[in-house]
Amino acid sequence: MKVLRWMNILLVVAFLAACSSGGTGGNGFSNLFASPTPLPTAQIGITPAPNAEAAVTKFFQALQNDDYETMYAMLSNASRDVLSLEDFSKRWNDALNEMSATSFEFVINSSKISPHNAEVGYSVTYKTALAGDLQRNIVMRMVNEEGSWKVVWDDGLIMPELAGGNILKMDYSIPARGDIYDREGLPIVTQSAALAFGIQTEQIDPDLRGTLTAELGKLCGYDPIYIDNLIDANGPGNYLPMCEASRAEAQRLLSINPGGLVVQEYNSRYYNSTGLAPQAVGYTQPISPEQLNTYRRLGYNGSEKVGQSGVEKWAEDYLAGQHGGTLRVVGPGGQIISTLGQTSPRAADSVYLTIDSNMQAYAQKSIEFFRGAIVVMEVDTGRVIAMASAPDFDPNAFEPENPNVGGLDLETNQPLLNRASQGQYPLGSVFKVVTMSAALESGLYLKDTTYDCQYDFTRLPDRVLHDWTWQHCQDAIAAGEACNTSSTKPSGVLTLQEGLMRSCNPYFWEIGWDLFTNWSRGTDIANMARAFGLGSPTGIGEVEEASGQILDPTSEYDAVNQAIGQGDVQVTPLQVARFMAAIANGGTLYRPQIVEKIQPVEGDPKLIFRPEANGTLPLRTENLDILREALVMVTQAQRGTARFNLRGLQFDVAGKTGTAESGNGKSHAWFAGYTMNEANTGLPDIAIAVIVENIGEGSEYAVPLFRAMVETYYYGSPQAVPWFGQIGQPLPTPTPLGGSQ
Repeated sequence: MKVLRWMNILLVVAFLAACSSGGTGGNGFSNLFASPTPLPTAQIGITPAPNAEAAVTKFFQALQNDDYETMYAMLSNASRDVLSLEDFSKRWNDALNEMSATSFEFVINSSKISPHNAEVGYSVTYKTALAGDLQRNIVMRMVNEEGSWKVVWDDGLIMPELAGGNILKMDYSIPARGDIYDREGLPIVTQSAALAFGIQTEQIDPDLRGTLTAELGKLCGYDPIYIDNLIDANGPGNYLPMCEASRAEAQRLLSINPGGLVVQEYNSRYYNSTGLAPQAVGYTQPISPEQLNTYRRLGYNGSEKVGQSGVEKWAEDYLAGQHGGTLRVVGPGGQIISTLGQTSPRAADSVYLTIDSNMQAYAQKSIEFFRGAIVVMEVDTGRVIAMASAPDFDPNAFEPENPNVGGLDLETNQPLLNRASQGQYPLGSVFKVVTMSAALESGLYLKDTTYDCQYDFTRLPDRVLHDWTWQHCQDAIAAGEACNTSSTKPSGVLTLQEGLMRSCNPYFWEIGWDLFTNWSRGTDIANMARAFGLGSPTGIGEVEEASGQILDPTSEYDAVNQAIGQGDVQVTPLQVARFMAAIANGGTLYRPQIVEKIQPVEGDPKLIFRPEANGTLPLRTENLDILREALVMVTQAQRGTARFNLRGLQFDVAGKTGTAESGNGKSHAWFAGYTMNEANTGLPDIAIAVIVENIGEGSEYAVPLFRAMVETYYYGSPQAVPWFGQIGQPLPTPTPLGGSQ
């Protein structure tokens, strides 16, 4: 009885102590649970209350991760009985989206705890894109269920204004999307009216069919024969979508208006010339369901089209402008209760690229009927003036308002892949530039170090490797010819420079084997490749890029393979153009850039191109000069592998051919080089990298395309007709003429 009496006395004392400390908390709520000190429950068999502040912290940390399931699991049983997970998630998500909450912060201010109930006061600040900072002081009521604090739900826990069924509503003001121009201010992408062109087959005038196919071919970039075949294959009664154009671009075709031509106007984000540098410029599409929350939190209403790749994606913040909005609290009946904040819209900026429209157009034409890429870059700045990847695509096909939409084949040959910056390839014999540099810097090889270049390389214990001249000889024998030409007989005794000029495989296998086996310098070539910028991103930033791969060799076979750019070597054409530019400019690796400036409607540019050096070739001056002399020999010497298809070119160039085994089908054809004419022409010198996939030898296919780019740069268009046919025309299948490697 005495024990029971003392327990009762203790309970009364505890109750009176709690009542005597009553008052009003800092948030104006009745302080019924002011004492943070736990009651002496251990003495009377009551389980101590859990940590309520920790529970609130866990609740809001889950919100920071959009983890509504964890938050919902923390609701009281009674709250979950009347509110489903779907409804709970929707209330939070809708509120955060509507207020354009980019982030939020919370601070716990007070807590009032008893064994069964708690009230935790907290301050929350929503950082919003359109309504400024929204700060509120709120109290969360909690109940102790099975030893855990559970939240008693109320919509006012999001914001007090939402209690009673109110919602948030943002009224948006959206500026027009900004335009994209080339370096001279010529439009590449504009927001304007466009025309969709097609053919209604049964309406074709037989007398004007040739005119129809010829003019549409010019406008759309199709071979008229292809259009003819398409008409025949589909027959009467069919609509054949062709392409899109502006009224100015289509002026001639519109004036002729041949029978069967169908023209439909629509308003759109229009990509000129059916897409200049489409993989680099990118494209826009409506915000997808997966992207919706992200963009709503940034102040978008969800109906906009946004950049999905390339410059369109990189420059989204500039091209979209500043959205405006007014955030209001709206009652259940739709009445406006209050305004919480607002932001005025700001016009979008325009983006000017370093791209030269004419160079870009001819780069695309040059590679159009191949698979591959061309990169053209100023050697002293890193400006990218052309970046072509084939096959390409027409970004206008993504426009929902375009009557021709739906004709884009995204499966065949991966047209969205930017092969210039994302394509990863073995570099083949162009890599010999790296191997020669490592040989010179090792001090073990000099410019005049000789090697007898025969058909075979026999250093490896279990296999014999053959020079490219051996394969040419086998082809000649199969054709009933003798192996007595410069491309079918062994190159003979060569200096190191001549080894590069002739692209002698055995010489460079010897270097790789020798460094790996005899001198414990097995990583010299790999280290030199990495110093040339291979195997890591260039840092271009404005377009997506791959890093490639350079590994240290672990065997003699790896070492000799790497020495000629095969095995596990993987590079991008952009990386190759960059290191060729560095060789040309004296050794500086510049970060490639494709944006010239960001120009607002009024005022000074927000961003202006500035060259950014981010590396240096580790070559002594005398060795760099030796390398450059050898690259000139490749293009000008009698036995240079690029000389044949550069005959008659009026401008000095240097470079290296490459033929890289692809592992699947024919070899990839490479040529990478640079011009040396600034003193005479006043034009900055350029570096050019060309790759043509699964086609044959670099001297036969890549060198003519390199030449077309050089002539376009200086003359405005290609001058020489390659052996395989006119630039921009479908490929015939003639026998290659001359050249090697």
